[in-house]
Amino acid sequence: MIDQLRALQDSAARLRRIAEPLGADELRAQAYPTEWTVADVLSHLGSGAVIARVRLDAAVADRAVPDDFAQSIWDEWNAKTPEAKAADGLAADRALLDRVESFTDEERARSRFSMGPMEFDLPGYLLLRLNEHALHTWDIEVSRDPSATLTPDAARLVVDNLGMIVRFAGKPTGVARDLHIRTTEPDRDFTLSLGEDAIVLTPCDDDHAPDLELPAEAFIRLVYGRLDPDHTPKVRGSADLDELRRAFPGV
Repeated sequence: MIDQLRALQDSAARLRRIAEPLGADELRAQAYPTEWTVADVLSHLGSGAVIARVRLDAAVADRAVPDDFAQSIWDEWNAKTPEAKAADGLAADRALLDRVESFTDEERARSRFSMGPMEFDLPGYLLLRLNEHALHTWDIEVSRDPSATLTPDAARLVVDNLGMIVRFAGKPTGVARDLHIRTTEPDRDFTLSLGEDAIVLTPCDDDHAPDLELPAEAFIRLVYGRLDPDHTPKVRGSADLDELRRAFPGV
């Protein structure tokens, strides 16, 4: 759990450095998602942190939470002013980390979190939060710095957790083929199977030239629908990036 928690702490610190100096107009400016302002992204992270704390506390106490408990939290956060969304979002983000850091070894070991049909231990749950946190921090940073990228530490952990995300984020395009994807920083090789009904990502050990080679952080952004032409680094290979962008429209 140490790596996941440290990466999440670093992402939270980065978010604070980016967001705390922002003024009223900057909070109301559009973030990378066209339907959200910068304040909306901070609100999303803040409400997500509150929901996560409810789930964490319930898991430690071995009690269930109502299926619809999150809606009242979203309603509360949606009603906040942009300034409150920003300040409260950063505070809730910090409070979630404080709660995780306070866990005893016994609490960490017995914590299990159900999300739909899936169950996660604490490290797995922290990885899910890191995925969301790193991408939404980028959503804010890139609105001010078009050259922004995901951090190497976040990319190193998130890229190995992409298989699950691909299953949910991928949208079949009607073309069926397997592509060999190679990432750098860190070096990984994957088979991306574009099927008629589903898209699947699995590790592989192919030695032949990849169909697409790109930095791991860029591949992560591709899967999350954040690799438009204006934010695409130099890549290698013959794979059709426009086809892959259609397969991953964004989450």
